Amino acid sequence: MIQIMRNAFFLLPILALAGCDLPQLDMLKPKQETGVTPGPVVEAPEEVSEETLESAAAVDRPEAQPGSLGTTVVSLGDATQAGSWLKTPLVANTRPGKVWYNGRWAAVTLIPIEGESGSGSRMSLQAMQLLSLPLTGLTEVEVTAD
Repeated sequence: MIQIMRNAFFLLPILALAGCDLPQLDMLKPKQETGVTPGPVVEAPEEVSEETLESAAAVDRPEAQPGSLGTTVVSLGDATQAGSWLKTPLVANTRPGKVWYNGRWAAVTLIPIEGESGSGSRMSLQAMQLLSLPLTGLTEVEVTAD
């Protein structure tokens, strides 16, 4: 009797796990059509020239003067991209700057990205390590232009 119980306790989990690999029976049924037809195709907008995009960017964000640009919330950017940089909507053109956190600062290259000034920024791994920022968190920093 004990031998039968041991075999049962040994074989039951194996049989239960073997059933996990079976296909779902309802997946084998043909799908019923809902009768929904796709809507009309929308035409693509006209192409926008490069000059129009550049002038629009210049209107949205005036050229930053040396000094404080404001604060932004940073997250880790592309860790495979080398260097010390901050991609932020606080600038209109690439320029040197500093990022301040808890009285410490790191010299970075400020790179413009699309977005409102409060929409957040992405920082390089090197700059985050220089400032001892948490790599998986969102941290508010102050940005200044040189």
